[in-house]
Amino acid sequence: MTSYAPLVAIIGRPNVGKSALFNRLTRSRNALVEDFPGTTRDRIYGEVEWGGRHLRVVDTGGLEGPDSDPLTPLVHAQVVEALAEADAILFLVDGSEPLTAADRDVADLLRRSAAPVLLVANKADRKATAANLVELFELGLGEAMSISAYHGAGIGDLLDRLLEIVPGAEAPPATERLSIAIVGRPNVGKSSLVNAILGEQRAIVSELPGTTRDAIDSPLAFEGHALTLVDTAGIRRRGSVQPGVERHAVSRAERAIDRADVVFLVIDAADPMVAQDTHIAGYVDERTKGMVLVVNKWDLAGDRDRHAFARRIDLRYRFTPWAPVLFTCALTGEGVRELLELAVHIGEVRRRRAQTSELNLVMHRAFVEHAPPTVGRSRLKLLYATQAEVAPPTFVFFVNDPELLHFSYRRYLENRLREAFGFEGTAIRMVFRRRSEDRHEAPP
Repeated sequence: MTSYAPLVAIIGRPNVGKSALFNRLTRSRNALVEDFPGTTRDRIYGEVEWGGRHLRVVDTGGLEGPDSDPLTPLVHAQVVEALAEADAILFLVDGSEPLTAADRDVADLLRRSAAPVLLVANKADRKATAANLVELFELGLGEAMSISAYHGAGIGDLLDRLLEIVPGAEAPPATERLSIAIVGRPNVGKSSLVNAILGEQRAIVSELPGTTRDAIDSPLAFEGHALTLVDTAGIRRRGSVQPGVERHAVSRAERAIDRADVVFLVIDAADPMVAQDTHIAGYVDERTKGMVLVVNKWDLAGDRDRHAFARRIDLRYRFTPWAPVLFTCALTGEGVRELLELAVHIGEVRRRRAQTSELNLVMHRAFVEHAPPTVGRSRLKLLYATQAEVAPPTFVFFVNDPELLHFSYRRYLENRLREAFGFEGTAIRMVFRRRSEDRHEAPP
């Protein structure tokens, strides 16, 4: 995480509104909010601007959980990490309820923290009794500030108080970042890959499927390039997605793809030929993103031939022949550097622009060398081509009649485009429009 501004950690037991407060402070919906405990598990970072000053804020999982939940120790470890790096702490309690034993346990932990602690009573809009607020003095952390994260009441006063405790920083210069979404089925090693790239336990890793719920942004710098990794929840086929948290988590994973420049589709080397993987790849292709097919857990593949395995992957994903295949092992770090280098390259490719004159020369030559099929008595004619946009590369073809374009000929033209201009690693958009020949403009 960038460190230009002080970091404020939101701490508390489950279901007191930590994620709702995070979303309110960051003016986002980055943290998943559900009305039952244990929704948040990983650390989720965001930016806060108030009065011309900037802070960072981190949402954390609740400091409580049943002993039977195997993820509880991992969630607690994430909270401890957040506390260790925090410059200030917001201790959030539910002001509409009496204090609980869990609240007192959290208070005991925070009293040992070197960072200043601000006690905050959330859900003040729920007709909290005065006794509940008075009871908070028992925690030995001073007077509590009353807020409603849901309605926004008291948030301005809270931010004013925060800036008295930790002076915010000026905003850094705007930096263009390459966004990389890491997606795939549950339990294929997405979070392990994120941790291997970042060199820290940034995301909880467990053999239990569905461990990751939020789409977690992690900024990093790589060889002078500003990147953002987005770890996502596992995407199961729609018929298997449960209502509630999982459905929201999958929706966030899809939105992470929508806002990404490059997508790492993580495939389990032990189970690579799964229809759901190809479904996700199809979604990435539809959204015209860059993509790398990441075969993870390659250390478990035994003595399999890598080239033969890659050919199987290529055949399975023949509808995205432009997507490269890379083998990784998140546990050992194998392939991680090459993966980032490839992502940076694809990001540059997506901003590549073809000269109009050269583009028209290549496309007219393609029509001459392999004429389009006739449809009835008509044949597709190319009048003019231009590249309208980058990221994704978007080409507009003015033709006599777009209805005469056969899908196989469209694929042929795409292949010629890629051969001539090297748009490897990314989907491209091709738009065919009707234009009368008497209005045809000669290419410059």
